[in-house]
Amino acid sequence: MSSAAEQEAVQEPAGTAVRPGEPPGRPAPGTVRTEATGTEAAGTVRTEDPNGLRGEAAQALRVEAAQAVRVENAQAVRLEVAQAVRAEPRAPVVWPGAPMPLGARFRVGPDGVAGTNFALWAGGAEAVELCLFDEHGNETRCPLTELTHEIWHGFLPGVQAGQRYGYRVHGRWDPWTGARWNAAKLLLDPYARAVDGDFTLPPEVYGHMRDWPDQHVADTVRDDRDSAPYVPKGVVVHDDDDWVEDRRPKTPWADSVIYELHVRGFTQLHPDIPPELRGTYAGLAHPAAIDHLTRLGVTAVELLPVHQFAHEDHLLRRGLHNYWGYNSIGYFAPHAGYSASGSAGGQVGEFKRMVHALHSAGIEVILDVVYNHTAEAGELGPMLSLRGIDNRGYYRLQNDPRRYADYTGCGNTLHVVQPQVLRLITDSLRYWVTEMGVDGFRFDLAAALARSMHDVDMLSPFLAVIAQDPVLRRVKLIAEPWDVGNGGYQVGAFPPLWTEWNDRYRDAVRDFWRGALPDVRDLGYRLTGSSDLYAWGGRRPYASVNFVTAHDGFTLRDLVSYEHKHNEANGEGNRDGTSDNRAWNCGAEGESDDPEINALRRRQLRNLLTTLLLSTGVPMLVAGDEMGRTQGGNNNAYCQDNEIGWLDWSLLEQPEWRELTGLTARVLKLRQTHPVLRRRAFFSGRAQAPDGLRDLAWFTRDGREMTEGDWYAPAATLGLYLSGRDIPGRDARGEPVTDDSFLAVLHAGAEPVAFELPGAPWAAAYELVLDTSREDQADAPGTVLEGGTEMTVPARSVLLLRVTA
Repeated sequence: MSSAAEQEAVQEPAGTAVRPGEPPGRPAPGTVRTEATGTEAAGTVRTEDPNGLRGEAAQALRVEAAQAVRVENAQAVRLEVAQAVRAEPRAPVVWPGAPMPLGARFRVGPDGVAGTNFALWAGGAEAVELCLFDEHGNETRCPLTELTHEIWHGFLPGVQAGQRYGYRVHGRWDPWTGARWNAAKLLLDPYARAVDGDFTLPPEVYGHMRDWPDQHVADTVRDDRDSAPYVPKGVVVHDDDDWVEDRRPKTPWADSVIYELHVRGFTQLHPDIPPELRGTYAGLAHPAAIDHLTRLGVTAVELLPVHQFAHEDHLLRRGLHNYWGYNSIGYFAPHAGYSASGSAGGQVGEFKRMVHALHSAGIEVILDVVYNHTAEAGELGPMLSLRGIDNRGYYRLQNDPRRYADYTGCGNTLHVVQPQVLRLITDSLRYWVTEMGVDGFRFDLAAALARSMHDVDMLSPFLAVIAQDPVLRRVKLIAEPWDVGNGGYQVGAFPPLWTEWNDRYRDAVRDFWRGALPDVRDLGYRLTGSSDLYAWGGRRPYASVNFVTAHDGFTLRDLVSYEHKHNEANGEGNRDGTSDNRAWNCGAEGESDDPEINALRRRQLRNLLTTLLLSTGVPMLVAGDEMGRTQGGNNNAYCQDNEIGWLDWSLLEQPEWRELTGLTARVLKLRQTHPVLRRRAFFSGRAQAPDGLRDLAWFTRDGREMTEGDWYAPAATLGLYLSGRDIPGRDARGEPVTDDSFLAVLHAGAEPVAFELPGAPWAAAYELVLDTSREDQADAPGTVLEGGTEMTVPARSVLLLRVTA
């Protein structure tokens, strides 16, 4: 050590304080003595093994020694804990209870006595204490002495819904072998269905000495300070049967239109939602919020994470918060920060009522879920739940077990091949479907879940379990088909039952409208369902979730207003967020008072929205893109819980943004009315009748069908013919499905062009249905043009024409 202060810290760290009533020098329950196992007392740093061994040999010796004493030590620890609790006069009676279901379940127990059964999987633990807290924060510890298949359990008669609780789990502190038990830290039940309190992350919440001078070994120095006063608690929730009368919309995939929104951001500034409901589940259930969704014509909302999450330490230190919520810590609990009903369990019923209200309006609820990592981060992260329950059982560790395998960029990765982790995830998913009423899930960094030992494996345990589950295989499953590890990019590789975020669609459409495509081969696939990616294994065009923007990146308006990110408000020196935006600012960076630039930007917005909503596949809109929402060029607003991240409803008071919203609703109505725009099967491109008419044809601007060479040449103009005569499949009564035929013309050039409309056998006449060059779409329909004639296509526009004869 380099100073007397550091030596003093080693001799008497904050973690060495004994509990009240304990004799000085006695190790805390669960601490294995150093002479038996080679592990260290709190506050010490080991530089080499006691036996003079280093590296793998030392590690093997430590593991062998630890296993040798575990049984004897665990028995002593349980006896010690039980004796300590019996000395506490307020400790309630604990009956044996049952190991299943996991979590805290209020029920009627033996002899008709009401109470709560508690069950916690903690595979390598030596003892578990259930900790109950009253309204003043006073703690009562109850040992769970029953152990069945690595599940610690007990039934507490008289414990009612609303009871706040947590766990203390005893075991070895030996980070060199991945063992990080620390009973000084109160742990959140992974199965808690409601959480009360905030994660503020003071030093006491860390299992190690967070502020240890030498950060290279800080994670090995145990912190024995009690974290209970500083961490949220689980809440016992009463079961009910609210979903008996609920009717799910069950919208087919091919008919779905997804609207990605943030519960808080969507409702926080809505003028017609009562102030006390803004930013909450109840606010999203309000008729004013639902009315916008139904008038727009979306069929499903995809909610950014609503699992209980924690804020990262680096954000809290900068006075910011995690806004998006991709930092989960409670996979069964609706995030209490979005509740107008408080955090004592009312958030559960409020969430259910929100789902019911959306279902009643014909809108499905899809949750964006983060099962790839947790808020506990890497080895220098806090000890909140899984790390203190069984670090090695829940997380992927490197060959050096002190370190975490990180395929997520967030410090840790859940070890999904472990049975208890698979159980946690699938139990959570089934709970949200069967008890909370949701209709599907979008899996953040799904490739991380599909990894077996190291590589992404489409036969992995996770995907196999989902495929055979009688509940989960029937809901909507959306993969974000990548992670940050080697081989993590898996677009097009997920098996049947899954749809995928198609970022290749995003990139091709952005590049076409900014004039950056070298040719149109890729665009042709993207507009027609991406058969090159998904036409295998029985997959359909709706395996592709098409999007131009998402929560992560520019909003649509910023995409045509900025070419560079402007994330200074995040406090990271504008280093965060992608620099590959594929954006064009139309001639000026940021907001402009030039009317020509602003008119061009609005035209580009109409082009991008119309292209998205006319493409084959499942379109996904981001909340506010239909009304010109801006984040001021911030393409990573994950920590902006303010006007940057919230939807500005005052935009609808401006005529130009009302027109954009109206156009979006109009194109969605066209999509809903015409099955040719939402096909359930891929195009064949082959003639279906003697006249040579095909279900799909491509045209150059001179009216001739495209040849192979045309696909490899630069082109700013593309004609796409969709035949409604030859739609595969039949309706519910077994009748053939027929529809109108359409010609879509996409022109990304800066000048108008002449386009010859295809004649026979394609059409004798066309009616203009849509023209994105117009601000006001009310005047667009009605123009009739004969096949074979030449029409002028305005600069940078989409025309949609319906075949009339």
